[in-house]
Amino acid sequence: MRTTIQLDDDLHATVKRLAAERGRTMKAIVQDALRESLTRQLNTQRPRIELPVFHGTGVLPGVDLEDSAALLEIMGEHHGSS
Repeated sequence: MRTTIQLDDDLHATVKRLAAERGRTMKAIVQDALRESLTRQLNTQRPRIELPVFHGTGVLPGVDLEDSAALLEIMGEHHGSS
């Protein structure tokens, strides 16, 4: 497929020089670089993270999720901090 891309002057000069040094076309250099970059990006996907799932009947009686100070106090009691 034929397409047009714009390269900044420095990148164009680098690609042109590299193509000349290696006896290749600029097209081949750009295609190889793009393939390598895409392969690297596709192969460095983040690993899937499994999160624990807790089952229950909901919030304990007397717990107000809107009151952060009370939540910290309750959590401290459960961990022996208060």
